[in-house]
Amino acid sequence: MLRRVTARISALEVHTPKEIFVVNGTQGKLTCTFDSPNTTGWLTTVSWSFQPDGTDSAVSFFHYSQGQVYIGDYPPFKDRVTWAGDLDKKDASINIENIQAVHNGTYICDVKNPPDIVVRPGHIRLHVVEIDNLLVFLVWVVVGTVTAVVLGLTLLISLVLVVLYRRKHSKRDYTGAQSFTHS
Repeated sequence: MLRRVTARISALEVHTPKEIFVVNGTQGKLTCTFDSPNTTGWLTTVSWSFQPDGTDSAVSFFHYSQGQVYIGDYPPFKDRVTWAGDLDKKDASINIENIQAVHNGTYICDVKNPPDIVVRPGHIRLHVVEIDNLLVFLVWVVVGTVTAVVLGLTLLISLVLVVLYRRKHSKRDYTGAQSFTHS
């Protein structure tokens, strides 16, 4: 007697941040997680592709399968990419060392976990920023926040002082209504 084994087929959902900012020359972690009711195993694979700014096509540069890392020969990623994921935790993240301006673009994380069907891969827009620009931005954020707080407190103190002044100088000598007599 043959027993039929059926696999539970469902939609695999990939989750990535919409965009990240990485300082030039530092490490960037491209976070990619996925939801699947099925357990991961030897058939689970992860592929990362890169679409440089101003282009219409993506280049595959990283593949993870059966516990092995396969790095493509695309020069911007040579000796820079490491596996940072854990498939048992449904994590397919990678690290890129020494991020440079050439790494600006869109990264695509594609996870396959048969028999699941992938709804769509995750897309991350990576922005490489210079430390000087980042510091200037942060300084302006701090200056703007401090200015807003000072103005808010000044208005609040002014309002309290006006209320106190009016209370102190309001007429308290109310004598009531005066009656008129008719002649």
